[in-house]
Amino acid sequence: MNTRALELEERLIDFAVNVIDFAEQLPKSLAGKHLSGQIIRSGSAPALNYGEARGAASRRDYRHKLTIVVKELRETHINLRIIEKKRFADLPEMDVLLNENNQLISIFVATIKTLDGSGKR
Repeated sequence: MNTRALELEERLIDFAVNVIDFAEQLPKSLAGKHLSGQIIRSGSAPALNYGEARGAASRRDYRHKLTIVVKELRETHINLRIIEKKRFADLPEMDVLLNENNQLISIFVATIKTLDGSGKR
């Protein structure tokens, strides 16, 4: 098994768990519950989709599944920014989650570019 892939999968799982823990701290208001559900779905989806990508039937299928991972990570980023701007959570975890989210997006965008051949210099 590819050690790097396993490490990345574990990192995505840790990110999902951290997002869930964060979401559980949001207010129980209508908006808080809505955003909590949204961020749990989008924050856990990258790990699930990456697991699917690792079992892809072809290189094209692998690339497609990675684009879904990026879309879910971007959705999570927007949800985090909405929560931050609404000041639902003034928690130290916010900065940590945003940073990890951005790093994961960068990793997957670079991987997709490499698959497309545009990652070469």
